Amino acid sequence: MRKIQIVTLFPEMFKGVLESSMLFKAAKNEIVSYEIINLRKFGKGLRKRVDDTPYGGGDGMLLMVEPLVKAIELAKANDPSAVVILPTPRGEDFKQAAANALAQADHGLILLSPRYEGYDERVTNWVDYQYCIGPYVLTGGELPAMVMIDAIVRLLPGVLGGANSASDESFQGGDEAEYPQYTRPDEFRGLPVPPVLLSGNHRQIAEWRAKHKR
Repeated sequence: MRKIQIVTLFPEMFKGVLESSMLFKAAKNEIVSYEIINLRKFGKGLRKRVDDTPYGGGDGMLLMVEPLVKAIELAKANDPSAVVILPTPRGEDFKQAAANALAQADHGLILLSPRYEGYDERVTNWVDYQYCIGPYVLTGGELPAMVMIDAIVRLLPGVLGGANSASDESFQGGDEAEYPQYTRPDEFRGLPVPPVLLSGNHRQIAEWRAKHKR
């Protein structure tokens, strides 16, 4: 069973995602387990402070390195072979190939969820992978962590229903998107299903699908 640990200041954000649909099914079937680590528990002082102003000046607050590293060390104690993933605009693009590689590996995952204006760069010494899910800015790393968990977990054996569900999908072979798909009714408000898909000719259907990949 794969173990996924998430370090965050907002544990409640993950409840709806991890307890729904395929991610819930994967946990129920003991394919994966999830553990939320509240970063606030590692904060400093009576107020459990986890952030401070950046050296050199600038707007906003940064997550301090000490609470982050302590949280990582706890997660590593739970699963010593786990790799640490940091969502960050400076990371490499998170593509299907990365999701495949992380799904096929035999180690657990520790995902950090940065907040505020960012994090003390020194934490990257405890990080194995840095990924960016897109060229835009979010309020925190929780949503990127959820995106990566969803992309990885659905590829674990036994999570998806069909034997070819994952292999036939968009981006599995590179940068191509999956071909268009249709279901009943055969015609809706003057919009018909392409006749070849109703023909029963599997060779022609395969050719049509290959031609219409985007």
